[in-house]
Amino acid sequence: MGIFIAFLILSFLIFFHELGHFVTARFFGVQVDVFSIGFGKKVFSKRIGKTEWSISSIPLGGYVKMKGQDDVNPIAKSNDRDSYSSKAPWQRIIILLAGPFANFLVAFLLYFGISQIGTPLSPLFNYSHYIEPIVGSFSDNSPAKKIGLKDGDKILEVNNKKIDNWEDIGKTIQNSKQDSLHFRVLRENGVVLEFDIKPIVKEQKNRFGELIKRKLVGIAPKVSNIKLEFSPFEGLIFAWNETIHASTLIFQSIQKLIMGSVPANQLGGVISIMDVTAKASQSGILPLLFFTALISVNLGVLNLLPIPALDGGHITFNIYEMVTGKAPNEEIAYRLTLIGWAVLLSVMLLGLYNDIHRLITG
Repeated sequence: MGIFIAFLILSFLIFFHELGHFVTARFFGVQVDVFSIGFGKKVFSKRIGKTEWSISSIPLGGYVKMKGQDDVNPIAKSNDRDSYSSKAPWQRIIILLAGPFANFLVAFLLYFGISQIGTPLSPLFNYSHYIEPIVGSFSDNSPAKKIGLKDGDKILEVNNKKIDNWEDIGKTIQNSKQDSLHFRVLRENGVVLEFDIKPIVKEQKNRFGELIKRKLVGIAPKVSNIKLEFSPFEGLIFAWNETIHASTLIFQSIQKLIMGSVPANQLGGVISIMDVTAKASQSGILPLLFFTALISVNLGVLNLLPIPALDGGHITFNIYEMVTGKAPNEEIAYRLTLIGWAVLLSVMLLGLYNDIHRLITG
């Protein structure tokens, strides 16, 4: 059942990505020949108007085939008024951006829905941003406790920087260049106190698995509820923040993979996505919604990469045409597209290999 739900979710996200392309293409008068969920042999097909709507046998993506536009062969063009290639570069860019935008919009709406259900305190999102900077507990050998901080102290400033939430504390501590940190706190009796705390430095793994040195003062937040509650307006802010946060993490992950900071064997493929989605579906509606939003953001970000054969690659070609006033050389565009497909297939095969290796080795 979990695998079936995972297939449905992946198809749902692909559908909305392609729907973004479809709607904007039709808005600009471009004929859409095929709207397909999946690749390969068609298992279901129905023609509505001039568009063939289909479900194909390999559910690892989808595509919208517009008149005068071919991802495999960029030199296949048409000069008809209702073709993609006859439109101005800025119109083509909007059509291309609409797919990733649809994924970001779906993620935003999912995050908003989560905020209205009641958001659990989970590492799936950046919850420290929404927690008050009130000390709730201390670690063993805590420098903050030794110097005199107590449970219930509200941290007002660190190094003269105003603190609004628990996340601000960590950021200010890590960004400090000083050996000692100046804390200004409000005690529960209303007295404002000041402390100079010398943090300890420990090696810890970050979310990407890298060993980094972190400054620690040994405090944890006071949390009164297991869920965060948001008003509709606060929910919109939460949804925006989490969409940006997820997008930033994915960009950072790609950057670290390219730079070699994260080993290539950490790359997951479609099997990993299906497996984690299936497990999330068994854990409850909120983990499933969180992970669905993350996959949606992932699709949006990856499709914006400037790789020929992806939306980002086509956008790059169109920006070049806008700047220079002429279309890219057809032969060069064709060769770059072939290279783009080779890169994509190589990454997909590497992800598939890693998935199978993880399954075999456990």
